[in-house]
Amino acid sequence: MQEIIQKDQSIFLFLNNMGSESFDQLWLMISATWIWIPLYVIFLYLLFKNFKLRNIVFILIFIALGVTVSDQLAGIFKTGIGRLRPCHDPALTGIMRSVQCGGQYGFYSSHAANTFFIATFMTLLLNKKYRFFPYILFSWAIIVSYSRIYLGVHFPLDVLMGALMGFFTGGFFATLALKVIHKQNRSNSTTSVLE
Repeated sequence: MQEIIQKDQSIFLFLNNMGSESFDQLWLMISATWIWIPLYVIFLYLLFKNFKLRNIVFILIFIALGVTVSDQLAGIFKTGIGRLRPCHDPALTGIMRSVQCGGQYGFYSSHAANTFFIATFMTLLLNKKYRFFPYILFSWAIIVSYSRIYLGVHFPLDVLMGALMGFFTGGFFATLALKVIHKQNRSNSTTSVLE
């Protein structure tokens, strides 16, 4: 385990020290939530274009539940495992670039979990209509996740674990949403036939 942690620290230092002050503001923006609001508006537009209003309500409920579960799990892991963020790790003082810092513990990354959750969820809902969509979504999730390493807030393993948790929770909640939508559509078509 110690070897894995040391390797993780080495990869972190390599990636983190590739940064330069001239790009810091860009990566701070990429890591911020507000900058992605136009992307969320596009997601909403695509949902309205491809699903009925009643189905969209269920989809939004499942997204809200999924992001909440993802955040809560990240909080449990952070306090339970208690791995210090790079910016709080005394062993890395003076040898890393700390552009931003957060709470004391960082395993695993909520940013990675949430972006991979949304990428997976939206892919499973819209993949059949837009074949290119997964490439855009997962590129976005990877860029946001990398920003956390660049800024000195997370180790690569924090990000990798967050991405995996987001991927699995996204898959789980998207499957539930699709089942509810199919059930809803089936009951609506049965009602229409009976009328």
